[in-house]
Amino acid sequence: MLYPNVNKALLKELYLGKSLSMMQISKHLGCSHHKVAYWMSEYGIERRNRSQAVYLINNPNGDPFAVKPPRTPNEYILYGLGVGLYWGEGTKSNKNAVRLGNTDPGIIKCYIKFLEKLCGVDKSSLKFGLQIFSDINVETALEYWTSSIGISRSQFYKPVVTKSGSLGTYRNKNLYGVVTINFCNTKLRDILVEQIAEIAQLAERGNGNAKVTGSTPVLGSIDQKNKIAA
Repeated sequence: MLYPNVNKALLKELYLGKSLSMMQISKHLGCSHHKVAYWMSEYGIERRNRSQAVYLINNPNGDPFAVKPPRTPNEYILYGLGVGLYWGEGTKSNKNAVRLGNTDPGIIKCYIKFLEKLCGVDKSSLKFGLQIFSDINVETALEYWTSSIGISRSQFYKPVVTKSGSLGTYRNKNLYGVVTINFCNTKLRDILVEQIAEIAQLAERGNGNAKVTGSTPVLGSIDQKNKIAA
């Protein structure tokens, strides 16, 4: 065997229960990393992907992300706005991050407040993308957004500049470009998508349907949710 006292239950406890990495387990047991990987495979213990492994390294004291249940009227409003904005404007196809873009600083500020107050996200950990047309001054746009939503210039990625006129008349509607909030966290993304699915499922049940119909939300049906949970 891998080690005299090692069995499937112990490996599951170390890897899944205590969230140790395979390298940490190998040091704990006094064996090689390759032997841990071998017995993980033999016992059918599913290994974490890279994103999940990085998440555990960055959060050694446990999972800090859970959407706080709203308790006050204002929190219920904020919850509805936050989940609704992510449902309508968020990039749900991205599996490893919470992303939402808009041209309205009011909407961006509202979503930041949702992430801070109900999701426990530190505002300083957020990153922002800016996409503008070539006839918009980059410095002017950055100054507008940093002052409007109250963030540091260092939180912006390098702005993406699109040639003016290439996207029709849409450029007339965003004088300072489109800002996208980026928070790289698979766990929080999955929580939000699952909550959207639950809300959509309740709505469909109210209409007499057993499953969500149409293209939204991602993970909409009971079968899809059970598959992911498994």
